[in-house]
Amino acid sequence: MEEILDTFRSSTWGWLRGTLAGWGTLLLCLAGVGFLIILTVWVRNLGITYELTADRLVLRKGIFVKSVDEIELYRVKDVRLDFTLINQMAGIGTITIDSSDETTREAPLVMHHIADAAARRERLRALVDTARQKRRVREVDFTGDPL
Repeated sequence: MEEILDTFRSSTWGWLRGTLAGWGTLLLCLAGVGFLIILTVWVRNLGITYELTADRLVLRKGIFVKSVDEIELYRVKDVRLDFTLINQMAGIGTITIDSSDETTREAPLVMHHIADAAARRERLRALVDTARQKRRVREVDFTGDPL
């Protein structure tokens, strides 16, 4: 079993502090409705956990019915970080991973409201480079342009 280097999930508290929807939900708490929204977001965030090892990113999904999916780090093509001004103040961000792995073939993996997103992205990029060097893999992009 590989050593887990980092375990994280989307932050409900970060969502509350770092998004306009979160601030609106806090205002709705005054009417009592906001607590249901917070509970819904918390359960959704509880349902997926990301584990980072030296060779892969493991996605553990579900509360009652669970599934485990993995992205081999040497297959990662791009790691992007997006955040708004409010996200920056709350210390959260959205990490998007594009890879040639089956998990992200249809659409990139988007991890919303991740605490310490900038540091996690940099660590992920370093681990991707290490995994590629270890396997002696290079990425080559082909264009559809005729010669």
